[in-house]
Amino acid sequence: MCAHIVVAEDDPRQAELLTFQLTREGHTVDVAEDGPAAMRAVRARRPDLLVLDLMLPEVEGVEVCRSLRAEFDLPVLMLTARSTEDDLLRGFAAGADDYLTKPYSPRELMARVRALLWRGRHTAAPPEPRYRVGELVVDPVRHEVTMRGQRVDCAAAEFRLLAALAERPGRVFERRQLIEQVFGHEFVTERAIDVHIMNLRKKIERSPRNPAYLLTVYGVGYKLAEQPADA
Repeated sequence: MCAHIVVAEDDPRQAELLTFQLTREGHTVDVAEDGPAAMRAVRARRPDLLVLDLMLPEVEGVEVCRSLRAEFDLPVLMLTARSTEDDLLRGFAAGADDYLTKPYSPRELMARVRALLWRGRHTAAPPEPRYRVGELVVDPVRHEVTMRGQRVDCAAAEFRLLAALAERPGRVFERRQLIEQVFGHEFVTERAIDVHIMNLRKKIERSPRNPAYLLTVYGVGYKLAEQPADA
């Protein structure tokens, strides 16, 4: 999991050690020596993680954290030589995600960095969009399908298949492509794709025998019409 990390640390020796540990794991590191430099680096580079010393010159770490978290959903690991409960609470109140007291072991540092990077990549992703084609709406976030304003009940496999087609209306998918993209390593036959399409047509088409949305491209596969005939 290689990432871009900004290290805000005014102690050259500590900054060197942090850079060594992080680059050894494959990360790219920018070092900022004071509060304003840290804010400029984050705003310019949009890193995956900020490792932030509490006691920075000019603008202290708590204020840096508070300012940046108002602008970005950025994971922040706060470092400090002080370990009082008040310092801990100040850091968390400013938006820090984790807190590490000096001196710390390299193993503990890297474990916390890995945890924050993993958490950030699995929770900070933007929500998936709603796909609208004609009168059909597919909402991956709510796992809902509506047609002409009415809720359509779809089995899980049917929903995944329809969402894949709705994401790229007009694109022709071979059955094998749909199996790989939608079902991954699950054992699904090409005939199963045909059955799912047939069931979806019964649920969303005015005339399943003469579909306007889920179209067959003979000899190739299926596509979702970009401009359905009955929309």
